[in-house]
Amino acid sequence: MFDIQEHLKSLPASPGVYIMKDRYGNVIYVGKAVSLKNRVRQYFRSSKNHSDKVRSMVKNISSFEYIMTDSELEALILECNLIKKYKPKYNILLRDDKTYPYIKVTVNEDYPRVLKVRRILKDKAKYFGPYSNVFAVNDTIDIIRNIYPIRTCNIDMDKAIRTGMRPCLNYHIKKCIGPCTGIVSREEYMDMIDEILLFLSGKEDKLVGILEEKMKLASQNLDFEEAASYRDKINSLKDVMEKQKISNVQNDSDQDVIAMANLDQEACVQVFFIRNGKVSGRENFMLEGVKDSDRSTILGSFIKQFYMSQEYIPRELIVEEEFLDMEIMEEILESKRGASVNIRVPKRGDKRALVLMVRKNADEYLVKFDDLKKKKYEKSLGSLEELAKILGLDAKNLQRIEAYDISNIQGVDSIGTMVVYTNGVKDKKEYRRFKIKTVEGPDDYASMAEVLDRRLKHGNLPDLILLDGGKGQVSAVKKVMEDNGENIPLWGMYKDDKHRTKGLLNGDKTVELDRTTSLYRFVAGIQEEVHNYSISYHRSLRDKKMTKSILDDIPGIGPKRKRVLMDRFKDIDNIKRANKEDLVAIDGITERLAEDILRYINRTR
Repeated sequence: MFDIQEHLKSLPASPGVYIMKDRYGNVIYVGKAVSLKNRVRQYFRSSKNHSDKVRSMVKNISSFEYIMTDSELEALILECNLIKKYKPKYNILLRDDKTYPYIKVTVNEDYPRVLKVRRILKDKAKYFGPYSNVFAVNDTIDIIRNIYPIRTCNIDMDKAIRTGMRPCLNYHIKKCIGPCTGIVSREEYMDMIDEILLFLSGKEDKLVGILEEKMKLASQNLDFEEAASYRDKINSLKDVMEKQKISNVQNDSDQDVIAMANLDQEACVQVFFIRNGKVSGRENFMLEGVKDSDRSTILGSFIKQFYMSQEYIPRELIVEEEFLDMEIMEEILESKRGASVNIRVPKRGDKRALVLMVRKNADEYLVKFDDLKKKKYEKSLGSLEELAKILGLDAKNLQRIEAYDISNIQGVDSIGTMVVYTNGVKDKKEYRRFKIKTVEGPDDYASMAEVLDRRLKHGNLPDLILLDGGKGQVSAVKKVMEDNGENIPLWGMYKDDKHRTKGLLNGDKTVELDRTTSLYRFVAGIQEEVHNYSISYHRSLRDKKMTKSILDDIPGIGPKRKRVLMDRFKDIDNIKRANKEDLVAIDGITERLAEDILRYINRTR
């Protein structure tokens, strides 16, 4: 038994990170402290000065752990990593923790290429971005490749020229100038690369001039279709240039402009990415768990979680107001960038006007997001009331619905899945997956019974259980509930002969749903959600098996490298789609090993 008061006595006065857990061992909060002793003890003193959120958290703390660090800076880094790993219930969480693409020009090669990448390496190539819109990156690369016939292959150019390798299809359809043939000088090829670099550096005027000349030439040759194509490209490019324009910004600016709007339950941070004086993209980020938190804490949580996971750090962050741990964060970002980083809070002038413009956009986005959320919530409540009515339940007590499905592949690898709806809305943090342990073969009834038996032994039980199945599944689970002394409302979701949701059943009771109603769409959505969750789990298990059989046979791929590959690419299909540069971007993967991986995987397709 964990004695909180005894453990409070032994807390050290050093900096570090503390980890709060509930009675099930789930991490519910991660925090950092200059003094672990003082900070952690504060939670368990008089609660009269605590917010409702903190009081709720303390009420659910059953144990805690701590990790000492040498400095507050190290504690902040560790805190960020643990929040990202555990996504604790009471922390402020960034909903969308994604990485952004960059355009890479491989000027470290004799005949450079233009690629889309998500990692920046110290390889002397040139990188542009990040871009918040992956489609914009693809369009930009397509524009470049349509105008400049540069190579897209990753072959050894010296070897190709030396052995007289035959050029690929791109050369014959004039999509590549064919440096592999040896008839193109490096100087001629680099002229194209220099113009591409001008374009990516914000000198689009030169590219527009080139396109206009090509349009005139096509028109003179009476090739009006080709001329129209160039005209469309020019218009698209000018449209992009116009959208990227922004006043009050210097031409060489490399900065992110950050502002925040917040309501009681959620906050929106908007970031404008400005590179070479032009907006390369903007993004809205929603944060949850902000209730009772001040703006400084919310903004600080965003800055930490977002920039700790980014590959590129700009020279300057322009923020609307000061935030928690601002000085330490500046130090961390400078270390990550390898150069000076300035975090500025402008009080007047052009930069203040710029940050207020971003704030206005954040306000507008949050209002729209909140309105949409309210409409969805009201719609869900209506469906809940209808569901409660037809099942003879009290809608006020129908807060948590759990739905279950059993799935297998050709009679083996049976698994169970659980999805959760809280107040009629998907609650993905509560989803669970189960490997069937005690049932041999494809027995859906026994498998469903096992899953529910395991689930009922834990707390926070649902107000309604729905099963993807008929009378057999319902009967099996009823027996399990009796054995566990529970009497939770239980219904099966059955389908018609076209495998579409038809209605609900419980023993001899059957409720057929009208396909034209919102209630039907609500129940069918739950059945589809739990089914799709099962499929995704099976796919991940299949990919793990496939990965084991393929990667384990490649010389040089041990457990550590295999784990790194899977962390980066998630499944074997993504590894198959990768190129050599993607693989080399991973720590521990050399060019030779990348070539071996691609050669072996392509041979096993």
